[in-house]
Amino acid sequence: MSPNSQSLYIQRPSGTGKRHYQFLMTFLCLVLSSCDTNSVVIFAPNDEEGYNSDDSFLSWRMSQKDTLASSFLWGYLLLQVPAGLFVRKIGPKRLIFGAMMASSLCAILYPLVALNLGWVVFCLIRFMHGLAQGLVIPCVTEHIAKWAPFLERNRIFSFVFVGTVVGPILSLLISGYQAASPWGWPSIFYCTGLCGVLWSVAWLFVGADSPDSHPSISDSEREYIKSNLKNTHDYSKILPTPWKEIITSRPMWALLLMHICQNWGSWILGTMLPIYFHHVFAYNMNNHVVVSTLPYIIKCLLTIAFSCIVDFTHENNLMSIKASRRVWNSIAYWGGAIGLIGLSVFTSVQGSLVLLIFTVSINAGMFAGFLSNHLDLAPNFSGLLMGITSGFSTFASILAPTITGFIITSESRKDQWAHLFFISAVTFFFGNFVFLKYGSTEVQSWNQPLKYGVDNEGLEFDDISVPARRTI
Repeated sequence: MSPNSQSLYIQRPSGTGKRHYQFLMTFLCLVLSSCDTNSVVIFAPNDEEGYNSDDSFLSWRMSQKDTLASSFLWGYLLLQVPAGLFVRKIGPKRLIFGAMMASSLCAILYPLVALNLGWVVFCLIRFMHGLAQGLVIPCVTEHIAKWAPFLERNRIFSFVFVGTVVGPILSLLISGYQAASPWGWPSIFYCTGLCGVLWSVAWLFVGADSPDSHPSISDSEREYIKSNLKNTHDYSKILPTPWKEIITSRPMWALLLMHICQNWGSWILGTMLPIYFHHVFAYNMNNHVVVSTLPYIIKCLLTIAFSCIVDFTHENNLMSIKASRRVWNSIAYWGGAIGLIGLSVFTSVQGSLVLLIFTVSINAGMFAGFLSNHLDLAPNFSGLLMGITSGFSTFASILAPTITGFIITSESRKDQWAHLFFISAVTFFFGNFVFLKYGSTEVQSWNQPLKYGVDNEGLEFDDISVPARRTI
């Protein structure tokens, strides 16, 4: 960082600030949100499976279970783009509160509906749960854009979004004990639902749309945050949505394709690999909680480490943001492609487990890669961009079971699994190739439309190490 730039930089206030509580709350929001999603079991376990349950077994057909699984995803994708629009107009605080409260109430209702009202009503609750969850990611992204100082943004974004990984880990570690408790499997949903309700109440008192709307933030911290909010402005709520520019933006299409590839790969790694180990190696990962959670624990640690490296290298002019996005995204997806190809070749369970851990954990690079890129392209519309890519990429998760059904006709045949892993590796490779070729860290001209007298066409994040000082 040059001396001249240093003089423009407002000193970071010491100690813990109000912004840190905002990020902690949004982190917990994503933890609970992903717990709600991953705690949903399609049927209640019976006593033969080692769980303590006096409730009748929910003998739903496989077709009904598939419908229940997809009903959440259809709800999830519907409101993502509208959420990206509304959050810019009314702010993230109220939308996040409503989404989490509705999501938590759905979780509490699951056991009651499943045991008393049947799978059709359960399917409706799943759909409503998906609608509520679809609001969360765009709103949290918009919240980060309003609160995260530029030089802290990568580690803040990664810390908050790693909650989507921590939630499933907690579900895997705790749900088995809850199901085996005297309260049975319904306690899983009652616990996560109650925690969500408590979080929602706390959010009403702690959460704030922006530093300006926070009632007790210090002047020094407010000035520090606002002076370091690069290309994000208070008047963003009145900006017209530049639909034509977004739709015709090559970096945006590269971002969308990358998100689709990520969702496909995430579904393969999270859903299909346990089936692969069970049928090909007779290794039940559900009986080995440490092995099941270890890849995701490592992924959490690497996520924080990678994001800190990005901020450190950028703050000290060791690597540009553009180079960082490319490097970490390549590590996540070309490294993941190598791991998937290895899975198609290895014939031992030990070697395959090592490759599983490698492939899942190295995916941590996505947070410092394409996922943070939503904030690079258009900070004023970051929630909308995330809503678009997250929403449309959900189609990959919806279609994945059907596509894999054509590839895997016999779950015990390793050659068919090799084809699936190779296709997934090509998907990872191609997605990152397009991101490297057409992706950008340049602030798009439509981030601040010309009609408001602001022209930032051609402005790169790397052109200005730190933003100019502003008075409040």
